[in-house]
Amino acid sequence: MNNLLKITLLFCALAFFKPTQVNAQNAASAKYKCMIQMTNYMGEGAYIVISLVDPKGQYNKTLYVLGSDKKWYKSLKEWHKFYAQKPTNISAVTGASLTGGDRGVSVIEIEKAKINAGYKLRFETAVEDKEYYVKDLEIPLTTEALAAKTDGTGFIRYVRFSAN
Repeated sequence: MNNLLKITLLFCALAFFKPTQVNAQNAASAKYKCMIQMTNYMGEGAYIVISLVDPKGQYNKTLYVLGSDKKWYKSLKEWHKFYAQKPTNISAVTGASLTGGDRGVSVIEIEKAKINAGYKLRFETAVEDKEYYVKDLEIPLTTEALAAKTDGTGFIRYVRFSAN
């Protein structure tokens, strides 16, 4: 009977501490709604990658991929080099591509420690039989930039963020 009591207490303790760990992880990151407005171009849907780029300009993490057909990932040349070297499961951060004039909203998760620490958000775009933009849009990862509208230079007209 004494062993049964110990096992029960152990399970209760594990159940108690697990939510605390999850809450600590959630406190370390913030979710943002990212609204992308595309330009009015003719053609196929744009594949877009939202990446976290470190202060030295190196890819740090894939935050979201718009376009789910993996055969087209190679068209996002710079990101694909990073992704091929450090493949990760991105199925949870993948959605449909956007076509000319479309507007899409995605939720991305950003570590709070990266905000105001010299990082950037890079939006890389590619459209079949059209141009490829390594930096269609690059936003300094600051609280001010996350509150502003930022214009793109290629297929993206602009991007806006809001806290989720």
